[in-house]
Amino acid sequence: MTPSNPLRDESGSTPLDSTAHLMNRINSQLVSQLSLVTLDGSRRPAPAPALVVVAHGSRDPRALATVTALLDRVRALRPGLTVRLGHIELNDPPLDGTLAATDGSAVLVPLLLSRGYHVKHDIPDAAARAPHLDTRVAAPLGPHALLVDALHDRLVEAGWPADSARAGRRTGGVVLAAAGSRDPDSATDTRRTADLLAQRLGVPVIPAYATPTATSPLGVPAALRALAARGRHRTAVASYFTAPGRFATQCADAAPWIASAPLGDHPAMARLLLHRYDQAHATGTATTPAATVPSPASQVPPRQLASA
Repeated sequence: MTPSNPLRDESGSTPLDSTAHLMNRINSQLVSQLSLVTLDGSRRPAPAPALVVVAHGSRDPRALATVTALLDRVRALRPGLTVRLGHIELNDPPLDGTLAATDGSAVLVPLLLSRGYHVKHDIPDAAARAPHLDTRVAAPLGPHALLVDALHDRLVEAGWPADSARAGRRTGGVVLAAAGSRDPDSATDTRRTADLLAQRLGVPVIPAYATPTATSPLGVPAALRALAARGRHRTAVASYFTAPGRFATQCADAAPWIASAPLGDHPAMARLLLHRYDQAHATGTATTPAATVPSPASQVPPRQLASA
């Protein structure tokens, strides 16, 4: 009578004693289950999902350095939270690779300022390609009052008067320079940010685009000319980009007076990434950007918005 094959280890080469193997498995399962229970017998809370910040990517090396500095700010605000980076294109790590290396659950927060193809298709598709993860996709960053904080501070850094005099408000104006998109929702979100910034500054703010499209037809030079035709000769370009790059440089070069730096690692950007993460974690779904901007009458002062 031929003896049955001996029980082997996972490599298939080393025989194992069946009783010892069984006991090891039971012990491993017990340790795993006990790790979910506190000393008083109550169940430990599930670990927080990882925050995966999804950047677009750029050939400009300053972009990756800027995003890395921004993620360091996020980690400082939320110690203990797993914070990872994934790119849609052009830079490492790619989003698919980041998700493949992440276990458990994750909230994907776009480092993007408006709705568009990347937010609606590329990021959800990447999440679907990671079936081992429980994933949620947050709303893009804009529009939001925290973005207005960052835009205002960048303009002041570039030379915009912190407290514009009444005379300056009669001749001043701002072009909000964005990348542009064929998605009409992207133009809607950018216009809302321009309106919020205009309320903050007390001068007209016109959205314009580095790459005009049918849905975002106004280029930055044309917007500057439109303001000049209205008697707005002291005009600034507000860079509505998350990091330095070709488009941001192109728009800044068109400025007749001052141009602000990209939003970059401004503290408000770090707070907003966590805000979008918390929204998606709490609701289980992305939040519609238009619903996140209160009316001026009811808006909480942006500096008072909790970052936790």
